Amino acid sequence: MEFKEKLRAYQSEVESAVEQYLPAAGTRPSRIHEAMLYSMRAGGKRLRPVLVLAAHSLFASKLNPMPAAIAVESLHTYSLIHDDLPSIDNADLRRGKPTSHKQFDEATAVLAGDALLTYAFQLLARHYAAAPEICAKLVAELGETAGSERLIGGQMEDILGEGAPLSEDTLNFIHLNKTSALIECCLVMGGTIGGASDDQLAAFRAYGREIGISFQIIDDILDATSDEETMGKSIGSDAELDKTTYVKLHGLEKSRELAHARTQEAIRICSTLPGDTEFLVGLASYLENRLN
Repeated sequence: MEFKEKLRAYQSEVESAVEQYLPAAGTRPSRIHEAMLYSMRAGGKRLRPVLVLAAHSLFASKLNPMPAAIAVESLHTYSLIHDDLPSIDNADLRRGKPTSHKQFDEATAVLAGDALLTYAFQLLARHYAAAPEICAKLVAELGETAGSERLIGGQMEDILGEGAPLSEDTLNFIHLNKTSALIECCLVMGGTIGGASDDQLAAFRAYGREIGISFQIIDDILDATSDEETMGKSIGSDAELDKTTYVKLHGLEKSRELAHARTQEAIRICSTLPGDTEFLVGLASYLENRLN
């Protein structure tokens, strides 16, 4: 199966699973569940749940990775809802649709984000209880990734850095935690469900780190060069908030070189993983060359 066909198949599975695993919109109180589903149904690349599925596919395990895939997508969506709030990025669009606080209101958006964060751990506890050792590892991995030293820590330093010049070390800290951390986590969770060894989990983490930074560099490039229609979200916010980005620090040409180098390292790491890694190789290249 060619890369794009396989990607579409994974994405289709994820879309169906969102409907299967999330509470129905009519669940009381309906407004919060409507808001949760509104943001979860917004689509996008579904990169993070796809990574869970792709990592798991390299192994013979029959344990279902989809609940974990939806858990990480729930957590990721919570982070986007909160990123978009007026107090942080004040964004009007996300994936071509009004952001949660625009579609509903700010209080509902805050609570929808909180609910999705909590629901991520509910999913893991509910669906992996029969494999308690794996369940504990998944909960620990996701919890450490989403906490104050990684995802939220990266978000905090990003906010603190607005309007001030940042060093490359600080910029890397922000995006190794704000962006790469959850991408690494998805691969490690998929590998954990599959039964990967410690060395294989380390390779997954390294691959995720490389594509995560490349992804962020390309995001910075697109924010500076693309348009709102293509991106499906507000652009130019980095400049408006006077944020240090890879483009601001290195310029467009050097930023593209840095993204390419990260992508090539990710592809090299694939050779250390078991099974057919053709999809992961293709994904690294796809992310480097994406238009949105």
